[in-house]
Amino acid sequence: MINRRHFLTTVAVGTASAAALAACGTGSSTSAGETGSAENPVTINYTWWGNDDRAERTRKAIALFEEKNPDIKVNGNFTDFAGYWQKRATEAAGGGLPDVMQWDLSYLRDYGQRNQLLDLGTVNINTDAFEKSLLPSGQIRGKTYGIPTSTNAFAVYYDPAKLASLGIAEPDGTWTYKEFNDFLAEVGAKSNGEIFGGTDYTGVWWMFNIWLRQNNIEAFTEDGKLGFTKDDMKKWWNQTAALRGTPAIVSEERVTQLAPKSPFGSNVTATEVTWDNFMAGYLADSGATELKLAPVPSDDPDNLGLFLKPSMLMVASAKTKYKDAAARFIDFMVNDPEVGQIFKTSRGVPASKTQRDGTTFEGTDKLVVDYEKSIEQYLKDAPEPPIVGFGTLEASFKRVASDLNYGKLTVDGAADAWFKEAEDLIKQNA
Repeated sequence: MINRRHFLTTVAVGTASAAALAACGTGSSTSAGETGSAENPVTINYTWWGNDDRAERTRKAIALFEEKNPDIKVNGNFTDFAGYWQKRATEAAGGGLPDVMQWDLSYLRDYGQRNQLLDLGTVNINTDAFEKSLLPSGQIRGKTYGIPTSTNAFAVYYDPAKLASLGIAEPDGTWTYKEFNDFLAEVGAKSNGEIFGGTDYTGVWWMFNIWLRQNNIEAFTEDGKLGFTKDDMKKWWNQTAALRGTPAIVSEERVTQLAPKSPFGSNVTATEVTWDNFMAGYLADSGATELKLAPVPSDDPDNLGLFLKPSMLMVASAKTKYKDAAARFIDFMVNDPEVGQIFKTSRGVPASKTQRDGTTFEGTDKLVVDYEKSIEQYLKDAPEPPIVGFGTLEASFKRVASDLNYGKLTVDGAADAWFKEAEDLIKQNA
């Protein structure tokens, strides 16, 4: 488990383009045929997920990397999150993963244990500026497969202007689940249904994970099994049973209609429970002049179940022909202060102190950094890379919760459906 109690700094889960690798580290020993020059540079491929804003920031970082490393060229491309993993699965099956990739913790064990990612301990990437307790988030069985770019934490976003227009006081940051549910219901009632309280937070896997931690339950055991029971899941999904179909939470049908924008970004809800690094995107989508962050609800005021999660990691293909170039690029992207200035908190709060200290946080970015500082006393160990197949389980959780919200499944039926899928998947990967 990863202790992040003293590690609060970066915000934004995104990642950026493809280029960068030079400032803070030296490369590994260069393999035959890998050496490039300014006249004849080697070319590496880098891929990431994200929106146009992340793409623009990434391209700036790539250009900066190429300027500082004229012997390396970076070909970058990106897609949305769902399409990203479909493409990686296809490439892995054909043996052709890109040289360097933005990565999510949910998929690290799947590819790392199958020897499809490069052991970054075999190349030179400077990790001196990282909190030592954070690095295990990218490690499996003693080998380092991913280097965190940044961190993020869960929060309740709210729009203070919407609350003021309804005559509702802003939250003070301490609330039980009943108080939070009452708050959502009050928003819906006072707006005459024009603004919903929020989305159904029980449909978010990571919020379920936080609730488990608040109840001292681990999501997964060390041997790759489920650490919670079907009754635990039913209790969780029953948290919002009385709110479904009311103005307290927006219907799944409306959520689908608003996609790809979120209900919160579309000004349909007054709150959203999600990662703190989405601030810039929500402001851009909603046009709001100000948004604020509050801690998630908990029935135990001393245990909010919060942790800092690597918002993303940098990894390399085990089959890359350019290990030195890949390592230099990763080192640059996670350590270089100018890269920090480019991304600010759009990838999360920078994980490297070197990058963090070289970045000025103002306005929206400062809000996120300040939020993570405000919850420091509540932060506990973060989960290590989840079990093989977790990405599939998380997608299944969202789908089953959506059917529950639609009314296609009862709580009992939803729990039965998800547990069957989960147990079958765990058996498959045993």
